[in-house]
Amino acid sequence: MPLPKINSPTYELVIPSSKKKIRYRPFLVKEEKILVIAMESNEIKDIATAVKQVLNNCILSRGINIDKLSTFDIEYLFLNVRGKSVGESVEIKVTCPDDGETQVETTVNLDEIQILTDPEHTTDIKLDETVSMRMKYPSLDQFIKENFDVDNIGFDQSFDMIAACVDTVYNDEEIWKSSDFTPAEMVEFLEGLGSKQFKQLEKFFATMPRLYHEIKVINPKTKVESTIPLEGLAAFFN
Repeated sequence: MPLPKINSPTYELVIPSSKKKIRYRPFLVKEEKILVIAMESNEIKDIATAVKQVLNNCILSRGINIDKLSTFDIEYLFLNVRGKSVGESVEIKVTCPDDGETQVETTVNLDEIQILTDPEHTTDIKLDETVSMRMKYPSLDQFIKENFDVDNIGFDQSFDMIAACVDTVYNDEEIWKSSDFTPAEMVEFLEGLGSKQFKQLEKFFATMPRLYHEIKVINPKTKVESTIPLEGLAAFFN
């Protein structure tokens, strides 16, 4: 006689970039094992792969392609799955900024962490009076490749990521999809932009939505209270 199956509770949340509501479950022991092995490797790529695998297992709604989600979507989803799986608070250690050396432990409630959206952020960039560009957010794979591949990182690689994030170029009469061009052709197009136009592209990345939370800590040595910003998934698991 087979053993009974244990039913997992299900929850709902909204994907930040698309505003689509999805259903998910907490991760199980088998998924926690995947994460532990990846964390022990200390390899960023292994951790990213494990996070995506866990999310693929835990997201119950159909039609969700983890590989197409933005970095901040992945971080937000994983933070919520983790909260429902092993506890909705986490103990982290931070360095007091007033002396730059004293470390204190503090508790962060994961339910309070949200996606911070800059009011000046836009995905549509006006290049001149007629031509505009619509951007898409980098995937987790793109982010890892361009930011943690220490053997290949450089200006050209960063430029490649910008090119990969171009969705369409358009005017009042035509739309040019990025899929219609090779990466080399898109890079050549970007190289033809002026300095002011390229700064708008940089602003797109600088103001992208991000996981953000502020905590207040008191330095036990100096008694100075400081506000510390926490950004990105790694800040909540240090």
